[in-house]
Amino acid sequence: MISRRALEMLTAALTGTFGVAVCVSSLELGIAWGAAGVSAGTLPFCTGTIVTAGSLFNLVSGARMAPGETAIDADNARRLAGLFLPAATYIAAIPLLGMYVSSVLYVFGVLHLQHRASLLRGLVTATAVLLALYFLFEITFRVYMPRGWLGNALGF
Repeated sequence: MISRRALEMLTAALTGTFGVAVCVSSLELGIAWGAAGVSAGTLPFCTGTIVTAGSLFNLVSGARMAPGETAIDADNARRLAGLFLPAATYIAAIPLLGMYVSSVLYVFGVLHLQHRASLLRGLVTATAVLLALYFLFEITFRVYMPRGWLGNALGF
C-alpha cells in the first residue's frame, strides 16, 4: 500500500519542515553573540540546523531506495488509524472542550470503546486521570491548562 521509499521520504520531509520551523523561530530570538553572551536562539537554531541536515540526508537516502518494498499494508494502516485518529480528535477537542474534559473523553474512549474495558473501569480510570492532571498542573505547578470554549462558556 505505502512503499518504504515513500514513507522514508515523507518522514524526512516532515522532520525537515520541523527543523526549518525551529531555525526560523530561533532567528526572532537572535542567534548572535551579544554583550551578555550567546543569544537565546542560538541553541535552538543549532538544533534545528542538525535536524534539517539529518532530514536532508534521509530524504536523499530515501530517494535512492528501490521503490518496490512495502512498509505499510492495509492491516497496518488500520492499526495506525486506530492510534492516530483518537489522538488527533483529542488534540482537536482541546480548544473546544478544554484539556481536562478532552482528556477524560480520550482515556474513556480508548479504554472502553477501543480496548473493550468495562464501563466501570473506563470511568474510574478516566476520573483518576482527570484528578491526577488537575492536581499536577493546577495545584502542584500552578500551570493553568486550556479550559476551551466550554470552560469559558461555563465561567471557568
